[in-house]
Amino acid sequence: MSERLSRQQLYDRIRETSKDEYILSEMKKLGFWKSNETEPQISEQLIQREGDLHRELNDLSQQQRRYDNQQAMIADMRKSRMEASKKKQLETKQRNQQKRIEKAEKWKTQQQNSIVYLGEEVSGGLNSTQTDIAKLNSFGLPHFTDVLALAQAMKLTLGRLRFLAYNRKVSTVSHYKRFYLPKKSGGKRLISAPMPMLKDAQYWILEHILYKVSPTDLAHGFVPNRSIMTNAQKHIGQDVVINLDLKDFFPTIDYKRVKGLFNKFGYSEQIATILALICSEPDVELLEIDGKQYYTAKSERKLPQGAPTSPAITNLICYRLDCRFEGIAKKFGFQYSRYADDLTFSAKGEGKKLVGQLLWSVKQVITNEGFTLHPDKIAVMRKGSQQKVTGIVVNDKAGIDHKELHKFRALIHQIGKTGIAGKTWRQGVNLENSMRGYAEFVSMVKPEQGQKFKIALDKVFGVKVKSDKQDIPQNPIIENKLPEEKPKNINKNEDGKSWWEVI
Repeated sequence: MSERLSRQQLYDRIRETSKDEYILSEMKKLGFWKSNETEPQISEQLIQREGDLHRELNDLSQQQRRYDNQQAMIADMRKSRMEASKKKQLETKQRNQQKRIEKAEKWKTQQQNSIVYLGEEVSGGLNSTQTDIAKLNSFGLPHFTDVLALAQAMKLTLGRLRFLAYNRKVSTVSHYKRFYLPKKSGGKRLISAPMPMLKDAQYWILEHILYKVSPTDLAHGFVPNRSIMTNAQKHIGQDVVINLDLKDFFPTIDYKRVKGLFNKFGYSEQIATILALICSEPDVELLEIDGKQYYTAKSERKLPQGAPTSPAITNLICYRLDCRFEGIAKKFGFQYSRYADDLTFSAKGEGKKLVGQLLWSVKQVITNEGFTLHPDKIAVMRKGSQQKVTGIVVNDKAGIDHKELHKFRALIHQIGKTGIAGKTWRQGVNLENSMRGYAEFVSMVKPEQGQKFKIALDKVFGVKVKSDKQDIPQNPIIENKLPEEKPKNINKNEDGKSWWEVI
């Protein structure tokens, strides 16, 4: 049964069309009008046409009424524009929201598979992933398709790799344990010992990358199968021996030079940046605010003295330096070798007369290569006086200072009688470790003598149990500046003359 309309609804329906059109539709609905759908009757067409014209007339009448009332027309226009504007704003908002969601998803995915930011001033090259595979193959170095492959090779998650490499200006954590050790010449030496996770990462870089690239044959410090003994052997029995020292050797090599080294190996700027950040660290100042400790960087990143990677990196960066020194040495008839920051030149015959020219040339190269010569550690030792190279006497054969050996024997004897109280050796923090270290040094030069010392030390200290744990003094750095203590002058010969007066 059809729905019954109220009187008002009936009037509204008639107003929307026309009276005849409404009657026609009702008659069709009730079956009183037989309609041929394929060919409608003329009367039916006229009624429908009349309805269409009636509707158009109603629309025109409404428009005319609006135009007659300008205020209403303006209000309608504003309303329609406002509705269109709100609709457009909503569409724009939804579109921007979708873009933000997509961007966040993309960033999340990128964070899980790549590293795009590692702090201020170091993140510029992280988008550069071009690798020189031919160079890497020539050095026999591993190739990484991306940072995720590097992290997997180092057995780290991407998050941990990012944590180790991140360049922080202010941080509540530190990857290094910093402490001071006394120098033999006086003063203190800052040691930065890496924490276990960073140390493992640095050892991985050392074994899988740095040790695969050979330094020159002139470098003897921290090189497998070389030692202070191999460094001293080529200077035995010379007429003149010259020892020089590079000031602040490790800190002189900054982050940019380390990154450049990895770039030269063939690694992309992205990989080189991460490796260089892991191997470098700025000087920090420890501050306490509201009971919380903060580590604030107070210098550019550089090689820390205490990291296992630092010596190998310096040897490779000094490749050109060593080649230039070798050329100068040959020109003036000298031998040359380097043990870390200790440079040694020696000569026989006519070469001994050219010490001044050699030193002038060497100083020019040191400055040109970005290093600084330590002015208080220049020693020129001629035949007739004791000649030492990295602690080994080299006058006629490799030997050890007899006075120092006598003091060491006497100290072992005293400890055996009265104990260790009040006794020190070479200003070492730990007496036993310092003495055992000296015994190892003696073993390199005089194996039989060194073995006797080891046995004697086992008697007074007990048998030493080997441990992989690093012995770090529990005195973290709180002070801001190192006291500058002038080392002893080693530039004098036996007559008390300076080296330039001897020349």
